[in-house]
Amino acid sequence: MGAGAEGIIGRGTEQLEHTLCFTVLGPVRAHRGDQELSMGSPQQRAMLAALLLRGGHTATAEELIDALWGEEPPEQAKATLRTYAFRIRKALGDDAELLVSESGGYAIRTGRAFSDVSLDLDVATALVAEAEKSAASGDRSRARDSYAAALAQFSGEPLASVPGPFAERQRSSLAEWQLTLQEHRIDLDLQLAGHTEAVSELTALTAAHPLRERLRELLMLALYRSGRQAEALAVFADTRRLLADELGVDPCAELTGLHQRILEADDGLALAPDEPSGPATPKPAQPAQLPAAVADFTGRKAFVAELKDQLALAEGTVMALSAVAGIGGVGKTTLAVHVAHAAAEYFPDGQLYVDLQGAGPSAAEPEAVLGAFLRSLGVEDNGIPEGVEERSALFRSLLSGRRILTLLDNARDAAQVRPLLAGAAGCAALVTSRTRMTDLAGAHLIDLDVMSPDEAMTLFTRIVGEERVTAERQAAMAVVGACGFLPLAIRIAAARLASRRTWTVAVLAEKLADERRRLDELQVGDQAVKATFELGYGQLDAEQARGFRLLGLADGPDISLHAAAALLDRPAGSTESLLESLVDASLLESAAPGRYRFHDLVRLFARACAERDEQPPSEREAAFSRLLDFYLATASKVFALERPGERAVDHLTRPRTGGLRFADRDAALAWLFSEADCVLACVQQAAERGLLRHAADLLIAVKDCADSGVHSLRYERAAATVRDAARDAGDVLAEARTQIMLTHVHIVAGRFDQADQEAERAALLAGASGDVLAGCWSLNDRGIVANCQQRYSDGEAYLLRAIDAFREDRNRPSEASALCNLAQICLALGQTDRGIQLAEQGLEIYETLDHGMRTANARYVLGRALTHGGHVEEGLDQLNQAASLFHESRQPLWEGVSNFRIAEAHLAARRPAQAAGHAEQALALRGIGGEWMRGRMLTVLGRALVALGQRDRARVCWKDALAIFEEMGASDADEVRALLTPAQAA
Repeated sequence: MGAGAEGIIGRGTEQLEHTLCFTVLGPVRAHRGDQELSMGSPQQRAMLAALLLRGGHTATAEELIDALWGEEPPEQAKATLRTYAFRIRKALGDDAELLVSESGGYAIRTGRAFSDVSLDLDVATALVAEAEKSAASGDRSRARDSYAAALAQFSGEPLASVPGPFAERQRSSLAEWQLTLQEHRIDLDLQLAGHTEAVSELTALTAAHPLRERLRELLMLALYRSGRQAEALAVFADTRRLLADELGVDPCAELTGLHQRILEADDGLALAPDEPSGPATPKPAQPAQLPAAVADFTGRKAFVAELKDQLALAEGTVMALSAVAGIGGVGKTTLAVHVAHAAAEYFPDGQLYVDLQGAGPSAAEPEAVLGAFLRSLGVEDNGIPEGVEERSALFRSLLSGRRILTLLDNARDAAQVRPLLAGAAGCAALVTSRTRMTDLAGAHLIDLDVMSPDEAMTLFTRIVGEERVTAERQAAMAVVGACGFLPLAIRIAAARLASRRTWTVAVLAEKLADERRRLDELQVGDQAVKATFELGYGQLDAEQARGFRLLGLADGPDISLHAAAALLDRPAGSTESLLESLVDASLLESAAPGRYRFHDLVRLFARACAERDEQPPSEREAAFSRLLDFYLATASKVFALERPGERAVDHLTRPRTGGLRFADRDAALAWLFSEADCVLACVQQAAERGLLRHAADLLIAVKDCADSGVHSLRYERAAATVRDAARDAGDVLAEARTQIMLTHVHIVAGRFDQADQEAERAALLAGASGDVLAGCWSLNDRGIVANCQQRYSDGEAYLLRAIDAFREDRNRPSEASALCNLAQICLALGQTDRGIQLAEQGLEIYETLDHGMRTANARYVLGRALTHGGHVEEGLDQLNQAASLFHESRQPLWEGVSNFRIAEAHLAARRPAQAAGHAEQALALRGIGGEWMRGRMLTVLGRALVALGQRDRARVCWKDALAIFEEMGASDADEVRALLTPAQAA
């Protein structure tokens, strides 16, 4: 459609409202903005399509007659064409002049006068041209996006329902073009490391086009890069058999060559050196995470040169690895950051940074650090695998062929560092630690000592000022000498002097002259840093000092402004001013707007100050209790927003503060997941301090963290800490509630034997303590576990009791949960109608209460029940709604289970291609039930693949599933063994 069609690609919404748009890459339609124009009968739309596809050129009457009717036109064909033309003009209204008659034929004209006209085919063609141009210039990300945009122009089968031989030919041609574009786009996906996501789509496409070898080739490569080599080889076996049976030919040379390369584990099949890893993104992520360099960095010239030379080696054929060791306060981080900035030119693909917190009691876990690194490199949350080994492997793949510097600050030991190393030429790691890492293979070790006297004086002078130091040089030498030439001590002493214009240098030197005081403040070893910090602490006024030491009471990676305000019992505004003054004093760091953190050693110092100076001790306990109350109150509000009407909140300890308020569920969930690490750290502290009821109830309030997959492990550890403390203290109620939370954790992870043991003990403890909440929930959980273990009679009994208990407690949402769980047992017992009825009852309760994610649970169960009852389309509608709701609620594990059930439904409807696609999505998202659920997903994927004729790949999936079930001792193994028997496979 000429220039008008090309221009529509970049138009805004207002322009599109006045644009006349024609579509042929789907049903033949015309619409102006949101208003669709009626184009009449199928034959009339066939004429419109024939004109649109001629690119503005005239079609003679004879050509149109042949296009619409072929060899059997009606007697009055030309008259009929004139009628169609009249009706099309009438439908076009103000744009009727687009359709012109000339030379006994017709044409649809465009040009300057008709610039507000577009055809989806022309838009797609222009986008493909952009894609080809971008690919030719090496911009694969942009090429991939342009191909995707072109494919988005297709809205169904091209020329859908349009009759006539011309439409039939064009429909076939356009469908082939669409498939070719998909191949180009998927090829670019694989080049941009989107192999995991591509498997699902390719599985469906190969099912729809089983003889298309290019799709099979792409699928094999995607599976291989996803670590599924056996499946990739099985795809080739399936393809070879299919081609022999259907066409009597062997696979093409490209497919055969790829098969051989996979057998040999050819390194060339990995991402090419210039291909970034992680999901396909518009542009490879280029992190720039280095902290700001110190403006007055002083000395260390030899160390700087040595380290920079080592890092420069990464430009060659080796990975540069340097480890800087030294005592606390010696300036390891300052030196490392300075060197990293100086060497940044060697690493144009970016720089990563992390504080590994190795000097503190809770060193950063490599798995968590790798998760943060992967996100920084562009990997979406659902693409981040579980386990440190898997994350480390993906991290190394991402850095392969790139030049990235990783600064690993404050490492605990070599074991913490090893999973975080790139291991590839072109990359480098710079590590700081208090320990000398002699067991870190390949590391260039540097032991950092204190400053020389000249360097120490230079640093002191730069901070204090040339004029003051020159006037009292001897006193200045006395100061830096008293500081032991320790950089951090010098910085604190000099900053103290610089902030007091009335002091002379001699005054500071005199304060440090007392040996007893100086040894206390500046002694060598761990105490050196603590003594140095004491100088900064002494500069604070009364409110600043109180804030500093009380903030040290809170564990967690950082603390939010509002949490700090609760801890300090101050308004948020004045708290922010106080915290910023501590940042200025270099005793606190600004982690992000509204968030603050201590260096781990400073936190220990602050806590020591609290124990020493915050008297009586009840003041410290009161401060921590305020923080605990804040978290409990705020988390309870999130819980209540997620579960309106849920009576569990009424059973929790009532906090003495109101906590934060949220405008909506999204804001509440954002707070929960951003504060999860801090809240769970507070839970553990509360348990250690004997605040067991608060700790147990806070675990209940943040229950969603256990389901997230991201915080599940930390949640489990916190719950175990509370349980053990409650057991030691004989607090039966707190132990009962914590046992319930551990039951839930085990269910999510698929550890059903442990879950049942925890739930059984919880029930006994609930009875002993009279706790209604633990009593009800333990029954519901035992019903869930019994269902998963196929103990359906036991499960039904537990859930019937749970329903009665929830009704007695007037807990409608939990009643709905138990009804839905009972519905699933009914399905297993063959009581489908009862299952549907129970699921509908549960859904009605949730909808009445406007229950968000819990509605998703009910729709999930109802979808299963309807599918089980043969109402597949209705079931799919419910399951798709459930998956969308879980996605919105940031519950990828439940979203994964929903996709698993969608796959089952499509399989029941004999749509194996769709089933395989959703099973692949489920595997990518993982699911509630851990490895057990993964085994079930693989089983369903195998069934779908068999229906698609891909028996070899199916057997690989079943073998993987069988290994999972046998290791767990799950009864599902019997089903899979049967599938793997020759009779079943045939």
